[in-house]
Amino acid sequence: MVFCSQGLRGIRGLFSLVPVRVVTHGRTNPVRIPPPPHRWSVTPRQAVVIQKRLAPAIICRGTVSKLRLVAGADVAFSADGSECIAGVVVWDLLERQVIEQHVVRRPVCFPYVPGLLTFRETPAVLKAIRKIGSNPDVFMFDGQGLAHPRRIGFASHTGLLIDRPSIGCAKSLLVGEFEPPGLRRGSTSPLIDGGECVGMAVRTRHRVKPVFVSIGHRVSLAEAVRITLCCFDGYRIPEPTRLADRLVAQARKQPANAVCDMPRP
Repeated sequence: MVFCSQGLRGIRGLFSLVPVRVVTHGRTNPVRIPPPPHRWSVTPRQAVVIQKRLAPAIICRGTVSKLRLVAGADVAFSADGSECIAGVVVWDLLERQVIEQHVVRRPVCFPYVPGLLTFRETPAVLKAIRKIGSNPDVFMFDGQGLAHPRRIGFASHTGLLIDRPSIGCAKSLLVGEFEPPGLRRGSTSPLIDGGECVGMAVRTRHRVKPVFVSIGHRVSLAEAVRITLCCFDGYRIPEPTRLADRLVAQARKQPANAVCDMPRP
């Protein structure tokens, strides 16, 4: 089933949470990230258990009333696979420009297992998010949200940990079936898995194959689709995640000590 709950606080006795730690680094509007309620160095079997326990905390409703800053996040891996390279780009929807971007590298501590990519990618993404100096209205992740076998993909798991409105926008399908949406931009088709609607196939460009949008955390599916279409800037992929993808691709080609950040002025 698709869970709609009250976030981490809505699950009593699930984890013993520590107080929220505010990471400011001298900035005005930092993103507040509580320490994660679980370890990252776990076995695949333990990771599945963690996912099943966290999934009921995902909030499947909400709107972003004042939409302007959208943070896009994506990852790449070093040539030898030992490091995860995470990039976050904060895009100004009104001005249609990047206001800051950050790249971090972190050793990979989890094997490649489909459905468990969060445990390889999210630690580095959280490290990048902590460097943000602005206050994004919503986060968009290049990956799945609820459209996941256990209803907690990369976008949902990470969105839950930062407790911010979050969207999953994936280029490919992980679970579910859908009828092709109409050929015009903005056409949608429900993504169905196990008899449940877990996302939406969204045509972002006329006659171009759709992307797969799903709830991350604290937004409804309709709102996730609306925001995705708002972030269209001429490409199939929404601009925040497209820019994040380009950022980590560039960082991958550079020396590990190269600086790719563009802090907020």
